[in-house]
Amino acid sequence: MSTTFPSVYAAAADRYNCGMKYRRCGQSGILLPELSLGLWHNFGSVDPFQKSLETVHYAFDHGICHFDLANNYGPVYGSAEQTFGMIMRRSLAPYRNELFISTKAGHDMWPGPYGEWGSRKYLFNSLEDSLRRMNLDYVDVFYSHRYDPVTPLEETMQALVDIVRQGKALYVGISKYPAEKAQEAYNYLKERDVKCLVYQGRYNMFDRDVEGAVLPQAREAGVGFTAFSPLAQGLLSDRYLNSIPSDSRIGRGGYLKKADLTPEVLQKITALNEVARKRGQSLAQMAVAWLLRDEAVTSVIVGVSSQAQLASNIEALRHTDFSPEELAEIDRILSN
Repeated sequence: MSTTFPSVYAAAADRYNCGMKYRRCGQSGILLPELSLGLWHNFGSVDPFQKSLETVHYAFDHGICHFDLANNYGPVYGSAEQTFGMIMRRSLAPYRNELFISTKAGHDMWPGPYGEWGSRKYLFNSLEDSLRRMNLDYVDVFYSHRYDPVTPLEETMQALVDIVRQGKALYVGISKYPAEKAQEAYNYLKERDVKCLVYQGRYNMFDRDVEGAVLPQAREAGVGFTAFSPLAQGLLSDRYLNSIPSDSRIGRGGYLKKADLTPEVLQKITALNEVARKRGQSLAQMAVAWLLRDEAVTSVIVGVSSQAQLASNIEALRHTDFSPEELAEIDRILSN
């Protein structure tokens, strides 16, 4: 028996007039908010549902209409999509036309030979499961989450084409593809009139690899770019300036390790924090603003564990301009 939640939420009337700005995604009709909410962590089955609900509501009330998921977000796998599906059913369903919802498939999801990578079988089965978990008829964009070096690129891209033609996704994107393969993907999709909408890649002050080829290539192809890991898993914040908090990602023994916080990295964090202080921002706010200095970046995907963190990220949008002197100082710090 399905559970029906009573309507408990009315979105803020001024959600599109409260300071959020929107950028065109490549050469398309889509505008994305400069900040998007990613549900990689803190929205899984191990997290309090009420907190997830309130965070999503806060995001939407402040103009964030893009919610970014993937099949294996949690933990446990699939549970972030389940959480979002419960929120859709409970309160966001009346606003579906205002929401831009993305999900992905490509990484490990279930056992056996068809539970990851880029085969047609995996992509179709994964998306069907994602739609079921999220209580959706379609997603706005479906990503191939990573390049598969074994499956022919044509098979993966044709699956994306057919997913759009079947109405299960309005747009498609790719994530973390090497530049050469990204170009092949763009070409294949364009030739079949299902243009790639967006490339999602890791981008932050400590990881600027996409500046070499991926970002210019996306711009040339008319493809948008969404940046994930803007704070380098929390390194680009003031959390580690004095110690390693027990509730931090390093303290909890997550993806970020104590070995990542080398004396050299800590020195850079300290120097960058001083630049941010002079700008009147926290280091985390400056890290978000620094990404948005480039118009090729359509949206920055932030992950948060509290409404306070999300509010601070939104506040960063008030000051995204950098003087030439500030940019030169940041480059000097990062190059040392």
